[in-house]
Amino acid sequence: MSTKVAIIGSGNIGTDLMIKVLRLSEHLDIAAMAGIDPGSDGLARARRLKVATTHEGVEGLVRLDEFAGVQFVFDATSAGAHRHHDEVLRALGRTVIDLTPAALGPYVVPPVNLGEHLDAPNVNMVTCGGQATIPIVAAVGAVTPVHYGEIIASISSRSAGPGTRANIDEFTETTASAIEKVGGAARGKAIIVLNPAEPPLIMRDTVHCLVSDVDTEAVTASVEEMVGRVQAYVPGYRLKQKVQFETVAADDPLHRLAPAGEVVKVSVFLEVEGAAHYLPAYAGNLDIMTSAALRTAERIAAHQEALR
Repeated sequence: MSTKVAIIGSGNIGTDLMIKVLRLSEHLDIAAMAGIDPGSDGLARARRLKVATTHEGVEGLVRLDEFAGVQFVFDATSAGAHRHHDEVLRALGRTVIDLTPAALGPYVVPPVNLGEHLDAPNVNMVTCGGQATIPIVAAVGAVTPVHYGEIIASISSRSAGPGTRANIDEFTETTASAIEKVGGAARGKAIIVLNPAEPPLIMRDTVHCLVSDVDTEAVTASVEEMVGRVQAYVPGYRLKQKVQFETVAADDPLHRLAPAGEVVKVSVFLEVEGAAHYLPAYAGNLDIMTSAALRTAERIAAHQEALR
């Protein structure tokens, strides 16, 4: 039995997600897409693919006949818009999967904590950088406490649509918070870089974790195992080189971010190649976000079906 879903947002993220649901999911059936730009490519593609559309946002979506059977709604708009969307949809009893950095519901990173939030009415997918890097922070934290976790997400400017650009502050704040709450770091920091290089560069992510006691073989094994778990739904996710370990000098400012004693910096370098369902393969940031949302929806749908 398939679960009917709808998407709000006809930009890059919403359009890629729509294509993924149509091509990849055996358990989800897309009923409608809502946007606010009647001339958007996303709505045009949806119409060509026989998906019901409206350019009147969430208000137009709930008036569509197709909305009656919808159980899940993906929000691929902006943090500010999501607050209104959640209010409308929650009142109608729909489960909301939030791809904006609004963070009204609990953070969900599938290989780390999805099983803890299967009954939540609204789940937040953090950010593309968070989906790529928080699994690594959690993998290091599974071996030894992480005093400080810092991530740098570098994405092509071409892959950053208006919603992403309008939410830079929310990106850094939400990702840093999730590094702590999901990744388990005592303190987190996030940086995003919009790279204007031509030709466009593939998504790259760097993760730095400060730890005290470190078993290099155990940390490496934990990171590699986590990479495999993410690759199960994002095939283009991979390590760029071996996990690096560096003792932090006592006079290095980084040393102040950890308790007294020896401090080791664990560095992990990642690359995320997109599946090119909508934008080209350099847009791994798009792919990891929509893939995580799809994995989350399918898992929640299976959970709800098992309860019936």
